Amino acid sequence: MIGYSTIGTNNMEKAAAFYDALFAELGGKRTWDSDGFKAWANTPTGAFAISKPFDEKDATVGNGSMMALAAPDRETVDKMYAKAIELGATCEGKPGPRGGDDSAFYAGYFRDLDGNKLNFFHLRRD
Repeated sequence: MIGYSTIGTNNMEKAAAFYDALFAELGGKRTWDSDGFKAWANTPTGAFAISKPFDEKDATVGNGSMMALAAPDRETVDKMYAKAIELGATCEGKPGPRGGDDSAFYAGYFRDLDGNKLNFFHLRRD
């Protein structure tokens, strides 16, 4: 249902380098690359993008907003969370089950270099 999602950045060069390195771990490649907008994808549908705000004001973090990025398994959640932290992201909740130890939902939360909150998650389907 979601075609693509966009978050703002105040430093396109640093943000692009962060997401190039992070999404390379999942086989993600840039599908759009202009001065004010860059997008990555690893499937034919859906993409993740960064942009400079259209109104030319500073990009700000949406309180309560978060981008959730699907992973094929818990090991990939762990790996991608660790990669984000290695690239300079800050922890917002280490990888683990949410909703109890036997929960089917497993996620690791972080903030990118601009303070946007994201997570990598896996939802086990029994």
